[in-house]
Amino acid sequence: MVGYGGSLIIFSNTWYKDYPKTSFHTFDDSKEWLQMDKVGHGWAAYNTGRASTEMWKWAGLSNKKATWIGGLSGTVYLTVIELLDAHSAKWGWSWSDMAANILGSGLYISQQLGWEEQRVQFKFSFHYKSYSDPMLNERSDDLFGSSRIERMLKDYNGQTYWLSANLRSFFQGSNVPAWLNVAIGYGADGMFGGFQNIWIDEDTGMPVNRTDIKRYRQWFLAPDINFSKIKTNKKGVKVLLGFLDAFKFPTPSLELSNGKVKVHAIHF
Repeated sequence: MVGYGGSLIIFSNTWYKDYPKTSFHTFDDSKEWLQMDKVGHGWAAYNTGRASTEMWKWAGLSNKKATWIGGLSGTVYLTVIELLDAHSAKWGWSWSDMAANILGSGLYISQQLGWEEQRVQFKFSFHYKSYSDPMLNERSDDLFGSSRIERMLKDYNGQTYWLSANLRSFFQGSNVPAWLNVAIGYGADGMFGGFQNIWIDEDTGMPVNRTDIKRYRQWFLAPDINFSKIKTNKKGVKVLLGFLDAFKFPTPSLELSNGKVKVHAIHF
């Protein structure tokens, strides 16, 4: 409950405090941010459900009951956030957000009921973006915030979401290390507005057109670590390893974007 309340306070301070409240209304943002925000909704629902299920198991519920109650809590939690959107002048209730929430919960629940483990984990990574063009740095500060926490939550140009598959779980009896995963990632770059790179300069009131900057999708392939597969008898360490499984471990990666393949020595 402390984490739940604390997260809502963080969201309120970073997303909603600067915008007036309105009556309930909807908003079609299905084509915004090259769907990065939708993938983020799925990640949040998945990992909220994963954490909640473990708490219900600790309380003594069976795997099936804990999975249904805990797994659906991710969608319930994000529905509360969606209601905040629905009463904010800047945003609105989004049916595509709700669909992403349900898919995230469904990914967790289906694996837990079918395998009693998460063979494919939904993970997140982030790297702070800065630019040689002062205009883009100023725009990023205005749009995404200047602090690390705000950027991590709001700067979709620096986010990557991963589906990380555990090899041993799919090839049981093999000599592959139990902790070794292979991850496919999705990201996007070149975005300085939700739908297009056009905005109004807050100082001059004049429109700024940066459609010369290409908005594009990125696909990644990289090795990863399944922290939950690391054996330990210490409960505190086990909890920490479970928390780390929400995040992609920094490793080299291959990127496919704009029809070209790039190699990254380290990918955060």
